[in-house]
Amino acid sequence: MNNKEPQSPCVSICVLDDGDICAGCYRSAREITDWAMLDADGKRAVLIKANERREEMSGGIKLL
Repeated sequence: MNNKEPQSPCVSICVLDDGDICAGCYRSAREITDWAMLDADGKRAVLIKANERREEMSGGIKLL
C-alpha cells in the first residue's frame, strides 16, 4: 500500500454535532483526537469512514 502520509481533512469548521461528528471534516471526535498517533494506513481508514459519513449525511452526493 502507498505509505505517503495522508493530510488532515480539517477545513477549520470545527463544530461537533450531537453524534460527535465534525461538521467540517466528518471525523468523529475520537478520530480527530487520535489522528496524530495513527500511521498512514490508520489515517487512510479514517478518511474512508469520514467520506462515507459525508456521503450519507449529504444524501448520497459524493463530494470526493
